[in-house]
Amino acid sequence: MKKLILPILLGSVMFTACESKTEKKAEFDLASAKEEIAAANLAFETAVSKSDSVGLANLYTEDTKWMNPNAPAVEGRAALVSRISKDLQAGIDSVKLTTAEVWGDENYVTEEGNYKIFAKGAKEIDKGKYLILWKRVEGKLMFHRDIYNSDLPAMAPASK
Repeated sequence: MKKLILPILLGSVMFTACESKTEKKAEFDLASAKEEIAAANLAFETAVSKSDSVGLANLYTEDTKWMNPNAPAVEGRAALVSRISKDLQAGIDSVKLTTAEVWGDENYVTEEGNYKIFAKGAKEIDKGKYLILWKRVEGKLMFHRDIYNSDLPAMAPASK
């Protein structure tokens, strides 16, 4: 019996020692992620109102994919600057993003929301919904995949 006690005791001490050195991973804080997303969405709205295509594109990851309606996806931040610049020059004056729901983990967060786009004079020119996949890059959530579509009816084809 004495021969069994020593191995059991040593095993227990080793197991306890290993267990105490294991660091517990911090739990993901969804409320903090929502606050970070709200701040980034405000930065997005501000960049649009200033027609700042570079500032807007810098909210996105380098390997972003922007999937807007009725056009091929735009891949990469550099291509996004050019596309956003064209959209802003077409008469977009401001945008309003409204988050409906957020879920995810410490690396990727998905946001579901609604948008409104305005021309000069606060004239609403589009409204719809979006999904954004946020990716944590160097500790900061950034737009990674952005897809949206309009709630407005599709335009009728031009007659020939």
